[in-house]
Amino acid sequence: MKSDEVLRAAVLLFARQGYAATGIREIAREVGLNSATLYHYTNGKEGLLVAVMQSCLDELLRSTDEALRHSGDPQVQLGRLIRAHVGLSALNPLSSRVTDQAFRSLGSANRASLLVLRDSYESQLGAVIDAGARAGLFDVADPRLTRLAILEMCNGVANWYRHAGRLPMRAVQMQFVDFGCRLVGAPAMDEAELGPVQTPHLLRCEPYAPPDTMEDLS
Repeated sequence: MKSDEVLRAAVLLFARQGYAATGIREIAREVGLNSATLYHYTNGKEGLLVAVMQSCLDELLRSTDEALRHSGDPQVQLGRLIRAHVGLSALNPLSSRVTDQAFRSLGSANRASLLVLRDSYESQLGAVIDAGARAGLFDVADPRLTRLAILEMCNGVANWYRHAGRLPMRAVQMQFVDFGCRLVGAPAMDEAELGPVQTPHLLRCEPYAPPDTMEDLS
C-alpha cells in the first residue's frame, strides 16, 4: 500500500536526519513520487510525524493495558511493562527514536493531543511504582525519579539494539526486567513469574521487518 510506503520513508528520513531537516520533496523522492502526488497519501509532513508518533504511543498504551489486566501484582505489572517497552523499542527503533525526540517539532494542537497519550502511559507506569511502594514490595526513595530512569532505560534500547547482535531480544528484555527490579528494590523475576509473552508489534511505519519478528514468543 503506497500510504504505508510513504510513512516508512518519512520515519526513515526523520530518524536519519531529523524532522526539521527533512523536506516533503525528499520523502516523495524516497518513494518515487512528486510532491503534488504525495499529497494524495498524506496531509503534509507534520501529518506523517503525527502518524508515526501515534502508532508508537498507541502500542505502548495497548501493552500497558495488557500488563495491568494480566495481574494485580505490581511487580508482575512492572516486569511486563518493561518487557513490552523494550520489545517495542527493539522492533521499532526508528519510530521509537522519532517519538522520543520530536515532540517539540509538533504544532501546538498536535503536541497537546499526543502529550495526552504519552502522559497517560507514563502516569500508569508511575501508578504501578507507587502501588508497589505502598504494598511494601518496592523500596524507592524517589518514585518520580525511578519512573524517569525506567523510561529512559527502555527508550534507549532503540539507539543500540541490533537483531544480529550478541543477545536475542528475549534475553535483552529479561535483563532489563532485572534492571527494573533493582531500581525499585525488588527481587529478580523469571519468565515463568511474568507469564506468557506477547509478540511485540512491528509498526507499519517501520521500513523493514527484522528477521526475528516472526519468532513465536508465546
